[in-house]
Amino acid sequence: MKAVIETENVTKRFGGLVAVNEISMRVNEGEIVGLIGPNGAGKTTFLNALAGLDPPTSGSVKMFNQTTTGLAPEKMCRLGLSRTFQIPRPFPKLTVLDNVKTAAIFGNRNLKDQDPVALSRKMLEYVEFPADENVVSESLNTVQLKRLDLARALASDPKILFLDELAAGLTESELTDIMKLIKKIRESGISILMVEHIMHLIMGLCDSLVCIQFGTKIAEGPTLEVAQDPKVTKAYLGGE
Repeated sequence: MKAVIETENVTKRFGGLVAVNEISMRVNEGEIVGLIGPNGAGKTTFLNALAGLDPPTSGSVKMFNQTTTGLAPEKMCRLGLSRTFQIPRPFPKLTVLDNVKTAAIFGNRNLKDQDPVALSRKMLEYVEFPADENVVSESLNTVQLKRLDLARALASDPKILFLDELAAGLTESELTDIMKLIKKIRESGISILMVEHIMHLIMGLCDSLVCIQFGTKIAEGPTLEVAQDPKVTKAYLGGE
């Protein structure tokens, strides 16, 4: 299968602290890959290194077999990578529609003659945004913010999408809805690398898992196989 994104020995240091230690992995076309591990394991740091937000200290990143190590986030976006964040931070004084429109105008390499307002409305409808498009973003609740963050990410027409704890803070019914939405995104042809702690969500969505602990990859493979790996159980639960 063709790799959408691939890393080789990606390492990120902050002074003497090794936050990510020589992680190699890949996401193939059409896959959902889960990046799991205890809190503080280095998952978001790894995503940031891949996305260009905080480039790796060493190692390499490739998208569609093109070296992208250290490219700025806006260049990664133009190549087809988009993401959501643990804590969504839309432009607080802009409306929901204007937030998505900004992402479409500055991030969508295929916008050309498309109407950015129409595209933005299409993305809000796609993610089933549960509020008025003219609401100012600083007034949104958690569910609304997460849907807005996802609409903004999709407005750039990505080929691969990073989801950083998209389901955190959601109720069971909201989790069911977000699972359906993630499946719909994959079915549209977008590959996904997701950081998540909610195991039944991971088990229901991911084709494969990569587990990291203290910045080091300790397991990788098919979802069920990794979930049952004693090293993974120990990383989450402790003990011998």
